[in-house]
Amino acid sequence: MGDNLVMYASAIISVLIVIYMLIKKMDIKISLFLMGIILILTSMAMGKEIDLKDFVSTGSVWLDPLQVIVTQFKQTFGAAGFIILILGGYTAYMSSIGANEVTVSALTKPISKIKSVYVLVPIVFLLGNLLSLVIPSASNLAIILLATLYPILRKAGMSALTAGAVIATSATIVPTPLGSDNVAIAEELAKHASFANMNVTDYVFNYHAVISIPTLIFIAIVHYFWQKRMDKKANLAGDAGADAEIEMKETAEITGGKLFKTVYAILPIFPILLLLGAYAVQLSTGSSITISVEVATLVSLILAIVCELIRHKSSKSVLEKTESFFKGMGGAIPIVALLVAASVFVTGLKSIGLVDELQASMQHVQGNGMSFILPLILVALTALIVILSGSGTALFFAMVPLVVPLAISAGISPISISIPLGLSGNLFRAVSPVAAVILIVAGTVKADPIAIVKRTSVPMIAGVVFMFILSMIVFL
Repeated sequence: MGDNLVMYASAIISVLIVIYMLIKKMDIKISLFLMGIILILTSMAMGKEIDLKDFVSTGSVWLDPLQVIVTQFKQTFGAAGFIILILGGYTAYMSSIGANEVTVSALTKPISKIKSVYVLVPIVFLLGNLLSLVIPSASNLAIILLATLYPILRKAGMSALTAGAVIATSATIVPTPLGSDNVAIAEELAKHASFANMNVTDYVFNYHAVISIPTLIFIAIVHYFWQKRMDKKANLAGDAGADAEIEMKETAEITGGKLFKTVYAILPIFPILLLLGAYAVQLSTGSSITISVEVATLVSLILAIVCELIRHKSSKSVLEKTESFFKGMGGAIPIVALLVAASVFVTGLKSIGLVDELQASMQHVQGNGMSFILPLILVALTALIVILSGSGTALFFAMVPLVVPLAISAGISPISISIPLGLSGNLFRAVSPVAAVILIVAGTVKADPIAIVKRTSVPMIAGVVFMFILSMIVFL
């Protein structure tokens, strides 16, 4: 009884501290590390062993929690961490050579030829999600689209709030094997016998895309009707503020020949094209040759360097620019650190026995038609934390190590948890008035963040409901 009281008290306090940090938009990595260490020390005081695979004790109670951190870093760098670093490097290199700008320009240019305002709404939404393959950060993508696409939409007659809402929802749930959240969950699932040897490409194309693509199409349709309704309502109310003229910045024209524009527009998405090609060959011929995300990215990097050498004919300046790849790898370290911090925190929860208790309680929902309860609770928790904190992925990364054990205990597929959890976080971000992307858009269109959220909330919440129901139908 005493041990249970200590276990629940320490777990509840540590979880509340982490949630508080998330809501206050503080960096939670150190909090997760610290709470993990305290929980591990608590478990040892309770006479329990550290629950971590391949853990070798230092022989000192005070040093063992730090050894857990070292072990987790080594394990993470050997798997998901390395992939995330390489992807961070490649994205940075694409920015340094101007390829991302060429891709954005190539995809947004045809928009100016479409004259129907409301036909543009679903098209721009889907286009924005496609561009998030190249620029995965919702905030960075919004800044670029506000500079390049927003003036075009306004000239076409689209209201400022409609254009802002569509841009604010431009980076949501596009299925990509280059997404750090997808990399993290695929690596975790691969540890489970049912998903042995699964890689991120398998996860994205076999599971994620099955739900995310129909959901994106559904959201695009809801966007069309909702923005149309809201504009009509604003016009009837005589809301001039919604269409007030604002200063539009002129954007630099991309210069260069057709060959340059074509090749450089393809380079940022070339790793995905390679992975898709390999996947298609594998399905059609049964070939055992597989291309990992790391190999696809390195092949693309070499191709990009060759293109730069041909373009500039100066090996020294080209090779100097490759430094941005390694700096980009360094820039991705915080994501890896967050993964490790979450793993250390979960190790602490496991060590005090909380995860075992959760698993035992989950077994009661097996076989009684209530299998959807666990995913629903996690989606509701995601909604609360994301709307209050504005962060769409922090909670997901913290939950990744728990997905498989909780799913097994509940007698459901881990996919039925990972898909709703991951997708809902990215969708709910655009419903939070404190999310960076909402604040950026609101500041640019000179509107209150709540006014933008009124435009984004219905499409995003409708998308979450659709996504959740579809996930339960397909994976439960």
